[in-house]
Amino acid sequence: MAEIRYISTRGRAPALGFEDVLLAGLARDGGLYVPERWPALTAGDLAALSGLPYAELAARIVQPFVGRAISESDLASLASAAYGNFDHPDVAPLVALGRGEFLLELFHGPTFAFKDFALQLVGRLFDHVLKRRGERITILGATSGDTGSAAIAALAGRAAVDVFILHPKGRVSEVQRLQMTTVDAPNVHNIAIEGTFDDCQDLVKAAFNDLALRDALKLSAVNSINWGRIAAQIVYYVWVALKLEAHERGLAFAVPTGNFGNVYAGYAARQIGLPVTQLIVGSNRNDILTRFFEERAMEMRAVEASFSPSMDIQVSSNFERLLFDLLGRDGAAVTAAMAEFRRTGRMPISEAAWRKARDLFSAARFSDQETLAWIRRMRDETGRLVDPHTAIGIAAGRAKRRAADVPLVALATAHPAKFGMAVKQALGDEPPLPPALADLAKRPEHCVTLPNSAAALFEHLRANAGKPRAAKLATIRGAA
Repeated sequence: MAEIRYISTRGRAPALGFEDVLLAGLARDGGLYVPERWPALTAGDLAALSGLPYAELAARIVQPFVGRAISESDLASLASAAYGNFDHPDVAPLVALGRGEFLLELFHGPTFAFKDFALQLVGRLFDHVLKRRGERITILGATSGDTGSAAIAALAGRAAVDVFILHPKGRVSEVQRLQMTTVDAPNVHNIAIEGTFDDCQDLVKAAFNDLALRDALKLSAVNSINWGRIAAQIVYYVWVALKLEAHERGLAFAVPTGNFGNVYAGYAARQIGLPVTQLIVGSNRNDILTRFFEERAMEMRAVEASFSPSMDIQVSSNFERLLFDLLGRDGAAVTAAMAEFRRTGRMPISEAAWRKARDLFSAARFSDQETLAWIRRMRDETGRLVDPHTAIGIAAGRAKRRAADVPLVALATAHPAKFGMAVKQALGDEPPLPPALADLAKRPEHCVTLPNSAAALFEHLRANAGKPRAAKLATIRGAA
């Protein structure tokens, strides 16, 4: 099979192979990389994968996206190491809820959130490629809570990487913040930005779009703008189909999402041959995705804080990848639509493109009070504790499920203790932290606060990239 090349959603950057796409993150024209063509898995191919352990399945699914850049044996070793430190023998256990509903637990990794599934592998891919090339890069990422800790856990102490993670000050849960800021590694730099996650994301994109800065620091990305993240997340959708022996019939997935990366991986799984009949988006009050799928209104509004902070987003970066397909893979049309969105806060979408999206996607929004009610409902119905994001996913799935005879799988995206205050509001008691996090609040923090300013961020990057974290920045309690 010919090597897969990757093209930008905006059509003006050169096509790249997997290694270069992994290290580049964002395309130089501001677009996101997608495969020029999709690898194909037939029902027979999927059946042949049945029964494989998760790590072996991951290597087999990711290999076509990697091609000759990494050998099959090396990729198998990297996948084995990535998923060998998860705390459940199944890695991603699938739990029956009844009535043809299932919960896929994606919180058994090192940071107890679904981002570990991508970043534990991507971190090792970075290491492998950089060692072979003899290069060093600067990772720059924005997080609404879970990406940051997962990226830091995957990259802390790695010799060829500096890591700078931006999070919105005061807008992540305490556990999420502490999981980032208490990591004591000289190559890790935490930055609290006085703004929202969208502000953090815009600062990251500004850095990548400053080509002089990008080249000087050799910037790369760990956000889901990096195609490596999406490729690794496709795996658990395939895993579910094999577990349910559903590779020849339909499957529906309910996914709580803000930045659209997790649910886009489900779309990508469908593109390679998985029989996904419906993808259901769960939103909180920051409901730009629900307004698009339900009302054809892609309209930016102010970000509002909620009990599900990882979805407190109004600019969903990965939506651009879907838009590329909706607009016939026309990079110029995507560029124009994104420019209009940035200029006016509204994205023009034709009726035909919207209806094409609606064939697969549905969406529902839930308030904080409804979210708490669903946490209680799941405890009462099943005895299971779920975090607020997972509660929204389950609620959206039940609200928008189209076919009762098609299995519905809701993605449990985080351990409930990561959002203990919300769970306490719902149930009266805060869930205990996993043993690995029991002393989290006692660990010293390492973080600086910066204004929502590209100039301030760029100055900080230039001053600290390639250098161990300055002693004067260490042990800043509560800075985030």
